[in-house]
Amino acid sequence: MLHFDRRLLLNFDWVLIGAVLVVSTMGMVNLYSSTHHYTNVGTSLYFKELAYYLMGAAIVLLVVSIDYRVLLFLNYPLYVAMILLLLFAIAFGSNIPGEQRWIHLDFFRTLLSEPAKLILVITLASYYSCKKTAKGLGLLDLVVPALLTGLLFLLILKLLDLGTAFLLGCIFISMTLFVKLRWTTLATLLCGGLSLILVAWNFLQPYQRNRIEAFLNPVNDPLGAGYQIIQSKVAVGSGLIFGKGFIRGTQGQLDFFSERHTDFAFSVWAEEWGFVGAALLVTCYFFMIFWGLNIANSARDKFGELLAFGVVSLIFWQAVINLAMVMGLLPNMGVLLPLVSYGGTSLLINLAGLGLLMNIRMRRDLGNNQTLFPLGTKR
Repeated sequence: MLHFDRRLLLNFDWVLIGAVLVVSTMGMVNLYSSTHHYTNVGTSLYFKELAYYLMGAAIVLLVVSIDYRVLLFLNYPLYVAMILLLLFAIAFGSNIPGEQRWIHLDFFRTLLSEPAKLILVITLASYYSCKKTAKGLGLLDLVVPALLTGLLFLLILKLLDLGTAFLLGCIFISMTLFVKLRWTTLATLLCGGLSLILVAWNFLQPYQRNRIEAFLNPVNDPLGAGYQIIQSKVAVGSGLIFGKGFIRGTQGQLDFFSERHTDFAFSVWAEEWGFVGAALLVTCYFFMIFWGLNIANSARDKFGELLAFGVVSLIFWQAVINLAMVMGLLPNMGVLLPLVSYGGTSLLINLAGLGLLMNIRMRRDLGNNQTLFPLGTKR
């Protein structure tokens, strides 16, 4: 029987909501600055993103209203559905060289590799929560989660989305290390990982190799593959301490790089608001990460702990990879900055993940049977 506990409202995570609102406001200000001079397109992008935020708010309300332990029973159906959608995208999605595959629907188009990130977090959290990990996991214990991750990884590589595939690997490693590994298992995996990196080069697409070569030495092709990275570094550096001011950045406003509202949104922000503004944005991310780890630490069950840590890993690695990318510390892999870069599907998935964090926080002090949907005993 449906039961509503008033303590859920008392435990609502206003701190996390506040942090999300601050970062989102920065993102919307930055989006307006980076697109306003394209009168029609800029206005369209700005209001589209605003509409996605409203959709995201509805998703957050839906996510927090249902006990997160429902996902223990939905994890594999969600995973199978994700695999089928990716196969459908490979078979029938439109394909532009160097870009991800898209499926075109009547009212919107969705990038199917985005939900795969959150699906993997849910799947790994569900699997590891059922394992005894006190003595550490051995190699045989990792076969199933490695296969689950590997299948998504390969399908997304087939969709030509190197950034998301790399992100899936980061999530798998983070959650597996969090669970605990035997030191012999860790040493074996490190050796195997280094070998795979060398082999993987032969399977990369030409445009992916160009991005990596441009990262290693962008001055070799300053007007081609290295152009975006060079202009991004110029924009970040030219902001100095306090920046050039809102809508006064030269690199972003004069079209020196094309992906300023998506992959290189941070470059525009750093140029216009300087070191102080960039430090403020990074501090907000660190606070969200710290608060998310606190939620994981205080979760009432192992599944909630793993799920919260997985969501934190998802946000953390997206932010780290994007920031490293725009500063030339990593090749351009197309990973967006959470809540700041323009991208409707990415925004909705990140907000859904943050909704799960709020869900776990709201239910940490409730007994097993005092939830919206009682699910029996803890796992």
